[in-house]
Amino acid sequence: MTVETLATSDLDLFADEVLLDPYPYFAQLRKQAAVVQLTTNGVWALTRYEHIREALANWATFSSTAVAFNDDMNHALTGTSLATDPPDHTALRAALTENLSPRALRKLKGDIDAKADALVARLVERGSFDAIEDLARALPLEVVSDLIGVQGEARANMFRWADAAFNVLGPMNQRTIENFPIAGELFQWSLQVQAEDLTPGSMGRAIFDAGERGDIPRDSCGHIVHQYVGAGTDTTIASIGNAIALLGAHPDQYELLRQDPSLIPSAFNEVLRLEAPVHAFGRRVQEDVEVDGTLIPAGVQAAILFGSGNRDPRHYENPDAFDVRRNPIDHLSFGYGVHGCAGQGLAKLQAHAVLEALTRRVRRFVVGEPVRHLSNMTRSLEKLPVLEVEPA
Repeated sequence: MTVETLATSDLDLFADEVLLDPYPYFAQLRKQAAVVQLTTNGVWALTRYEHIREALANWATFSSTAVAFNDDMNHALTGTSLATDPPDHTALRAALTENLSPRALRKLKGDIDAKADALVARLVERGSFDAIEDLARALPLEVVSDLIGVQGEARANMFRWADAAFNVLGPMNQRTIENFPIAGELFQWSLQVQAEDLTPGSMGRAIFDAGERGDIPRDSCGHIVHQYVGAGTDTTIASIGNAIALLGAHPDQYELLRQDPSLIPSAFNEVLRLEAPVHAFGRRVQEDVEVDGTLIPAGVQAAILFGSGNRDPRHYENPDAFDVRRNPIDHLSFGYGVHGCAGQGLAKLQAHAVLEALTRRVRRFVVGEPVRHLSNMTRSLEKLPVLEVEPA
């Protein structure tokens, strides 16, 4: 039975105070309803775990043709796997994930583990460092740029390009406007990049090989490389930084990992649940759909609030607590269904490698006050000082 009164809110999802600490606002939205119309942003927000997961699985109704919260970016993303639904999405997704399959990633594990261990060893020897600049950013830059085959000036620009690529998915606020020129640099580079610009044997080269074989349209190659660069680092950096911050703030949980490293996958799942690296994604509602008694009309944009679903007490007991033994393998941070995060396996490899190196080499560490990075779309840190390290 459809409810007669629609829940509404004038909350701006992308206001600074919301981005800095969204969870009290999410709790209020969840309390209101499973669907809340956000009048300021012009979207219908899905707030609770069950309905978010169902929407992510239902790509035919909740279409990915409007993942961004402004029309310019939704138009620019047309034809990419991020903003395409089946059946067109299928071939593009296959090309994107061919080199990110479990079999392909198993071949990378030893190298990633070695890079993470060497990096942590150097930082432990220093005794103090910034966990974001020196660790959370340093490892993905080395790993992802090598895998994609990015060289020269493009490699030096990867972080600023990736940050901008996420920011411009927001509404047309000041952050979006300021980042359009930087995102445009990445877009122009991806339009012009050729196979020979990328390292032989890299994933980027493999995309162009697929285009030459006719497996995907030739003009899609640059778009897919764009996604590797734009999405391959930022959320991984966010997740590794959030993991170190949470473990630093909860030394008892870090000690559990030290005593039992087999908990590391569970701990990383808990980090992803507690601090979803993506703030929100849009979906275009293709037909009238009823969600928990609320009728969402065709043609509107829905907002998927991953962090709200991940802290829904209807699904997770004591959801605001950090418990490395929880192992919430069904968290929403990697999405769900056909548009689930293509790079989640690579992100896990890197994060697990960092946590394994830390627990092996560090008995105890003390962090200072974290500084949040304000982004329309990602929940990450700008700085996290590690003030003291006690080697194991």
